[in-house]
Amino acid sequence: MSLVELIARADERGLAVSGLACLDRCVPLLGGGDEVLRPLWASLAQAAPAGDWARRLEQARGTLDPAADGADEAVALAHRMLADAPAERSAAGLREWADDCSVAALRIHRLLDGSGDDSALAGARRDDRPDGLSPLLAAELRRQLTVLELLAAHGPGGLRGALEVSTEGRRILRAVVSRRSRRDG
Repeated sequence: MSLVELIARADERGLAVSGLACLDRCVPLLGGGDEVLRPLWASLAQAAPAGDWARRLEQARGTLDPAADGADEAVALAHRMLADAPAERSAAGLREWADDCSVAALRIHRLLDGSGDDSALAGARRDDRPDGLSPLLAAELRRQLTVLELLAAHGPGGLRGALEVSTEGRRILRAVVSRRSRRDG
């Protein structure tokens, strides 16, 4: 099943996890530590009271300061993912956010890899074919698919696996950002 189809079929928790996982993998661009989004993950793991997601989201926004640096498109995209996260965990708002985060995370990986334009992204998301994508970009596509597949197959039980996939992706992106920073001086 394609990424677009998985997002279309995902339930509220799957959509929240999908968007959060994309954002979590891009935290190195926001200057955040590995634990900054952990409270949001925790709110998805438990039967949290209404408003808990919104409260924890505001804490993350305060920690990460959503003011985007216009000079760097990848950083601006990551900031937009955080700024656009819906305070209410409703399927409609989360579906749009998860889809936007998916596209943004793929664009970020493409920008950091310095590979081509965005023309292959739509086809890769729709057809689940990483043909012509750089290894970094293809790996991000696989991570997004894996997160949604884990949640579709295991429900709340897939959350731990989704977090592990996201953590691996964050480490990879942190290394890419560090290498880019050293290169650009």
